[in-house]
Amino acid sequence: MERLEKSVAPTDVLARHTVVVESVSDSPLTKGNQVRLLTDGQETYDAMFEAIESSTHHIHLESYIVEDDETGRQFADLLLQKQAQGVQVNLIYDSLGSINTPSAFFQRLRDGGIQVVEFNPINPMKAQRKWGLTHRNHRKMLIVDGKVAIVGGINISKVYSSGPFHRKKNQVAPIHWRDTDIEIKGPAVAEFQKLFLDTWQNQQGPELAEDNQFPDLKERGPVLVRVLGSAPGQTNRAPFVMYVSAITFARHSVYLTHAYFVPDRQIVKALCAAAERDVDVRIILPGITDSQLALLAQRHHYAPLLKAGVKVYEHGTSLLHAKTAVIDGVWSTVGSTNMDSLSMLHNDEVNAVILSVEFAEEMEKMFAADLANSMQIHWDQWQTRPFLPRIKGWFVNLFSRWL
Repeated sequence: MERLEKSVAPTDVLARHTVVVESVSDSPLTKGNQVRLLTDGQETYDAMFEAIESSTHHIHLESYIVEDDETGRQFADLLLQKQAQGVQVNLIYDSLGSINTPSAFFQRLRDGGIQVVEFNPINPMKAQRKWGLTHRNHRKMLIVDGKVAIVGGINISKVYSSGPFHRKKNQVAPIHWRDTDIEIKGPAVAEFQKLFLDTWQNQQGPELAEDNQFPDLKERGPVLVRVLGSAPGQTNRAPFVMYVSAITFARHSVYLTHAYFVPDRQIVKALCAAAERDVDVRIILPGITDSQLALLAQRHHYAPLLKAGVKVYEHGTSLLHAKTAVIDGVWSTVGSTNMDSLSMLHNDEVNAVILSVEFAEEMEKMFAADLANSMQIHWDQWQTRPFLPRIKGWFVNLFSRWL
């Protein structure tokens, strides 16, 4: 931390922010990690296939969506191949997120020896615990041999979407989608492993072998990483505290990229306050989306942000699905958490917080590339927009808790 503080302009997102996050999280800040930025789906899938192919003991895969399409079947075939080679494969998928996937797809995996857990079944007759529809597992994690983890916003699906009701079977994506994952090697991988095993146990999955779940993890690089997992209840405010405190302690720049942006008043207040103290606050949001209701709710929040000096952009060449931030050129986060109530209150989510000047530089380059494909929203134009879209945005925002 001392070395980081000496390498960047004065900022409070290191020491002060770290203290705040530690107050709401049991996950330690770990040193000695190597982090690789994966800036699109194909790069992420290539990294995942490479990790799976190199596995020797176990594979843990957790995904909101596992689709029965070309991508899903590629994963299924490779996972079955590794299972046949003696590598134990364990899969957690969300019941609602994967509602369009036929049961035969998962039965084929089970028949091949893969252990499969359906998270919080939407069929109350299958529920292992108290039944509830809103508690979903929105995490996307791959952990191989307890030594490498790949996490972010990317599901196992050729047709990319975060919601099951916006996809049609065998639909071909009309445009490229933009998402972000990271690959981590080093001590931080153990924290992702703990999250997976906790979920497996809470969902009453089959008993797992205890050996080699937590191998000795040597330092692989210079990067500090904290893993923030959240679930409804005691830990569900961790992502909220992470974002609000990081924005509050920013001194120079706040660059956010979010697929679903329906923030509460405190987040809006933190962003406006940062801009008013001359922090360069920029937000890239979708201009093309799989949910028109989410787009209307998103735009409802533009007015106070623009008036405070926040620069708002809409991405126009891709379906933006990333959930990332980079602050003051040293603090970054990549994960599954959207800036909305479902992520902050109801879902199981996971984010990695990365403290590294070099990684932040990569994140800023990625942000600049997205910015080049985005259109800025200007306050003088926004306040003269037609009356009907304003009313629609106001009305939809009344139900923003469920978007």
